[in-house]
Amino acid sequence: MQPGAFAAIGGVAVALWAMSGFYVVQPDQEAVVTRFGAYSRSEGPGLRYRLPGPIEHMEKISVTSLNRLDIGGASGPGGAAVPEESLMLTGDENIVDLNFSVQWRVNNAADYLFKVADPDATVKMVAESAMREIVGKTPLDAILTTGRGQVQAQAAELMQRILDAYGSGVSVVEVQIRNSNPPQEVIAAFREVTNADQDAESAANEANTYRNRVINEAKGDAAKITQSAEGYREQVVRVAGGEASRFSQIEAEYRRAPDVTRQRLYLETMERVLRASNKVVVDGKGGTAPIVLPSTILRRDTPAVAVQAPTPEQTAQAAQAAQGAAR
Repeated sequence: MQPGAFAAIGGVAVALWAMSGFYVVQPDQEAVVTRFGAYSRSEGPGLRYRLPGPIEHMEKISVTSLNRLDIGGASGPGGAAVPEESLMLTGDENIVDLNFSVQWRVNNAADYLFKVADPDATVKMVAESAMREIVGKTPLDAILTTGRGQVQAQAAELMQRILDAYGSGVSVVEVQIRNSNPPQEVIAAFREVTNADQDAESAANEANTYRNRVINEAKGDAAKITQSAEGYREQVVRVAGGEASRFSQIEAEYRRAPDVTRQRLYLETMERVLRASNKVVVDGKGGTAPIVLPSTILRRDTPAVAVQAPTPEQTAQAAQAAQGAAR
């Protein structure tokens, strides 16, 4: 072969070797480029170029997909339990059988590859350690009932702080408690305690209901008595005011006509005193004409009346009427 042919073959080989540095990074990936084994740079999605090997090497890491990690046993009906991971000591010195899942993603591909030796194992150990610390500060009842959300949030926050301190390049998305129960050996006793607590709470609620009802009834009775007293006070004040006004009016009339007023007061008083008596009081002063009384005046249920003597005009009229009847 001619020397020119060797040169052409070498040029083609060099061109192919140089073109082997092109690569494509997908939208959900991040490429980490190393030069002679040392970190060089990170590349985002698109068509990229690196120096051909063995000068530079490239590794693609998915940075958008979620990774799931189960601790305490695999999820699903056929998942096997792992007691050494799931049994934890609570803040009130009880034991809880707790398994949970962690969802995480890579937020820094370079740190994920070079800062920790085994990122997956690191995430699992950090998750278990963080959950044990949070459970160790929380009472058992809160873990089994209404405090699960708070435990999950605190565990995720603690995990993220530890992973950031390690420089792992991992972002914790969610910590979810799949199941939390007392150990199998004490479930029956725990249910009895739970039933007793529920009975005690029910009795306390009934007592509070009765107390509130009695207090409300007492407040209503007190308000009723207060309103009645205020009404009676208002009535007495108004009656007293009316009596005082009436007395003032009578006094003014008495000053203008003492005799007439005195006689009227006397007659009204006698009528009021003798109202319940079955008697007829006749004033004999005046004329001598006969006084005609109603037929029911002597009944026991008929109130007493005061009959005033007729005037001379009335006497004359009565006499004329009697004469006319005689004719």
